[in-house]
Amino acid sequence: QVQLVESGGGLVQAGESLRLSCAASGRIFSINVMGWYRQGPENQRDLVATITSGQKTNYADSVKGRFTISRDNAKNTVYLEMNSLKPEDSAVYYCNLRVGSLNVWGQGTQVTVSS
Repeated sequence: QVQLVESGGGLVQAGESLRLSCAASGRIFSINVMGWYRQGPENQRDLVATITSGQKTNYADSVKGRFTISRDNAKNTVYLEMNSLKPEDSAVYYCNLRVGSLNVWGQGTQVTVSS
């Protein structure tokens, strides 16, 4: 069974930075896609960024140039560096791992950006 544990959320002011981490444990296939999604007041879970085990990245247009996703395959950990944060970035951020039909979510971590 695969488990994901996120950390690094919090309350910051607009323009500041945060770094989220997500560690995967359990039986993890080496070829997978990890990523971050966020869910705001509308309760819709939207893509933020994904990264393959081969380091190919994909970003939502709203975060391009401000957020950077990276991963350490040896540690089964994915990171999200968030810079120039805006109030509209406030949401619960969820880590995700996909491989084949397996789709695993973390418990979520709250990010709040005050204006």
